[in-house]
Amino acid sequence: METKTHGYRVGSNEEWLDALPAGEDLDKLIKRARRHIEPWLSAVFQAEHLNLLVGSGFSMAVAGLADVDGAGMGFNDLGTTHDVQIRAHATKGAEAMGRGAPNIEDQIRSTLVLLEALNLLGDGNAADLRTKLDKRLVEFLQAILNMEAGIVSADEEHWKAAVFALQSFLLSFASRSSSRERLHAFTTNYDRLVEYGCDLAGLRVIDRFVGTMEPVFRSSRLDVDYHYNPPGIRGEPRFMEGVLRFSKLHGSVDWHLDQRTRRIIRRGIGFGAKDARAVPDSPVETVMIYPNAAKDVETTAYPYAELFRDLAAALCRPNAALVLYGYGFGDDHINRILSDMLSLPSTHLVVFVYALDDRVKRFLKNVDRPAQLSLLVGSHFADLRQIVDHYLPKPAIDQITGRMAELLKSRQPLRDDKKEAEKEDPEIAVLIGTKKEAP
Repeated sequence: METKTHGYRVGSNEEWLDALPAGEDLDKLIKRARRHIEPWLSAVFQAEHLNLLVGSGFSMAVAGLADVDGAGMGFNDLGTTHDVQIRAHATKGAEAMGRGAPNIEDQIRSTLVLLEALNLLGDGNAADLRTKLDKRLVEFLQAILNMEAGIVSADEEHWKAAVFALQSFLLSFASRSSSRERLHAFTTNYDRLVEYGCDLAGLRVIDRFVGTMEPVFRSSRLDVDYHYNPPGIRGEPRFMEGVLRFSKLHGSVDWHLDQRTRRIIRRGIGFGAKDARAVPDSPVETVMIYPNAAKDVETTAYPYAELFRDLAAALCRPNAALVLYGYGFGDDHINRILSDMLSLPSTHLVVFVYALDDRVKRFLKNVDRPAQLSLLVGSHFADLRQIVDHYLPKPAIDQITGRMAELLKSRQPLRDDKKEAEKEDPEIAVLIGTKKEAP
């Protein structure tokens, strides 16, 4: 499959460019590409099982629209005597996962392995290492909250741009007919941008947490949903619109491990909270971010085992579609599920990516399922604002347009002269089929 820096491939249509045009040529490209991409995505979004997975690139895109720096995932040494060993172990793990350079997740994972070893040996350096790890986690969590706070406090123009793109993006996926299965959205991010966007857009979220004051993560996977009783009808509740299922695969900044009950709870932390109490002084044992910081093996697998079972169950079934945005294919455990998904011929994967780097190319080569893959590549076709403005389906359950088209077609035989219809309104003529849209 030959690709270039910018371009797309959806169905049987594709176009690739070494560089983006400017001015009128760019407008022509957008119009030409929209004619292929928007109908194709509209069809994909009507799949029996629709899923969405957003990675760190999604948070960076929204933060960029708000003119705010995103929370970095870089590897910063802790300042201990074991930094060299930690970096070597993290690098080895990152290479094994196909990620390349290690990030903070690899650093935390390697540090926790070393911390357990020092505790086992009764080494006095364990306390210092724990203190340094706590400090690094506090910095990381505070950076996430600072990004959220920056979006909330951005000036009017940038805030509106970020919020519009965030809401429109989510609504395009969640605006499914209530008779179809709910959208299931997944994220590897620790921030609350998806939740924030759902609140602004009025979307109702179903996850594994149950409760009001401090919702508790429950292992029971029940098909809980939202219904309403239409007027004049008793005993026939209907599904509500604007509902989605949501899973945070790597945890969240507001997930905590309650030391007394050993349960995962979600504590109320305001979006972009600047209160110092929002981040505990010692998050190693309490804040549940991936990789989990708890000591025992049983808790290490919980709750992430349940979340990844949800991911596999949602994707690996016939007639499932998944849209990836901002995911860099650096998590091998997710890549394996994606490969298993594509082993079913009726599944489809849509990938928005800024660049076809080695990790993306390696995945595409390994799965080797071009007929089940749609690609949108480059700074234009993977730009969040451009996607929302030009290529995503209309963020609404649009039944009015369909009914209008049916009404106009039913009236078509009453018109003696079809050419007269074209003269009256060319757009309606296209809609009722008396005139084909120009290519």
